Amino acid sequence: MEACSIGLDIGTTSAKAVLFTHTGECVDEAEEGYDLIHSFRGCSEQDPYEIEKAALKALSRLDTKKYHVVSAGFSAAMHTLICIDEEGEALSNSISWADTRSTLETEELLNSGQAGAIYQRTGTPVHTMSPLTKLFWLKKNEPKLYEESAAFVSVKEFLLRRWFGAEVVDYSIASATGMFNIHTKTWDAELLEMLEIGEGRLSKAVAPTYILPELGPDIRVKAGLPEGVVFAAGGSDGALANIGIGALQPGETALTIGTSGAVRQITSRPALGDNQQTFCYAFDEGMWVVGGPTNNGGIALQWLQKAMKEKDLETLLQEAADVPVDVHNPIFLPYLQGERAPIWDPGAKGSFVQLSIEHEQKHFTRAVLEGVIFSVCEVFEHLETIVEDGEKALYASGGFSRSPLWLQITADIFGSELSLPVSYQSSAWGAAWCSMMAAGITSSYEDITSSIPMKEKIVFDTEAYQTYREIFSRYKKIYEALKTIEA
Repeated sequence: MEACSIGLDIGTTSAKAVLFTHTGECVDEAEEGYDLIHSFRGCSEQDPYEIEKAALKALSRLDTKKYHVVSAGFSAAMHTLICIDEEGEALSNSISWADTRSTLETEELLNSGQAGAIYQRTGTPVHTMSPLTKLFWLKKNEPKLYEESAAFVSVKEFLLRRWFGAEVVDYSIASATGMFNIHTKTWDAELLEMLEIGEGRLSKAVAPTYILPELGPDIRVKAGLPEGVVFAAGGSDGALANIGIGALQPGETALTIGTSGAVRQITSRPALGDNQQTFCYAFDEGMWVVGGPTNNGGIALQWLQKAMKEKDLETLLQEAADVPVDVHNPIFLPYLQGERAPIWDPGAKGSFVQLSIEHEQKHFTRAVLEGVIFSVCEVFEHLETIVEDGEKALYASGGFSRSPLWLQITADIFGSELSLPVSYQSSAWGAAWCSMMAAGITSSYEDITSSIPMKEKIVFDTEAYQTYREIFSRYKKIYEALKTIEA
């Protein structure tokens, strides 16, 4: 039987289990969804037990009997927070990155004069997305729960404790809490003192190739996995997307757009900007992931489709493809859920500007596609000012890469060739690769570049790029202009 490895990717809305050959071919995959819970304004939670069920069901659906499953690794969404008891049982739902209940606590930290120093130590801008601000909210608003919690963990840590009895967290998930010192790879003592919690209530930080204990027999049966599989801790979905897509060298940028979006590079040193517009997360020894997340990726297109109920997504995209690139087209500011990088404004609003009587639905669809890419391109511009120089290359992953039109718009706006893998599951492949390193099948992250089946590159149109330069210049002025009106 052919040797294979599994990548389990615990995302914001679903768990994906993917079975790969050791040359990067995806031979089977399964996905199980779960719901977000919005109990009050600003609330965005999930039931951790539903996530566990979905992960186990996705694993059990893989056709593992045809292959020799050697190893498996974990990928997970960042910035989640669960309160647990001594037995590892959940005392709260999982609070997601999109939860904004800690807006007041975030503002207090930003106004305290400490935000800059916190960013320089942790690499994470002070924002409602991070567990740091959510813990301050819990401390103030749920003091009984805060005191009774034996530990505070992410979704991935919750599963690792329940499945393996392992009280560990990988460096990149730890970094995303906003409480982890990226220079020393330890929990930040000053922040823990402010929160009045000891390190014993947090997991031990480990490398992504850390080998987990043996999987519990009951869990193994539910997951439908054989004995003897080597499990590795893995990393965050963002960091592992860079690994799985092969964007490892200076100048190589991974662009991921799913529900939200992100632009990332891997560096050999911490790279921090003076204006706190980007993040820097530890990944492994001598490796940091630098970039910026956006709130509004594919969800902006979903919003538009919902507003235009009579048309399906495929029709909207086909019509948008007929709209030529033009400086007089509508421009869309995609801040439908506030925004993270580069403006870090949870109160930012979306808008269409420069509308004319001749504009139709198709113009609005194209504007949404362009606006999402403008937002990540703006993050890219900030990223370029702080990272190491290298030969420029742009890699695409995530759901948006299923749309040829969106990919062409991306290449034209960035003015760059766009590389994309055959498999859309780059984070899962990155997780599987970590497990292969842990199992001794391969020895380095760099070796993955020869094991990523790629599609033909998307080539940018020079004329479209020049037109987009002018549109992008206008786009970057809209937010500040509207901000003065709102004020």
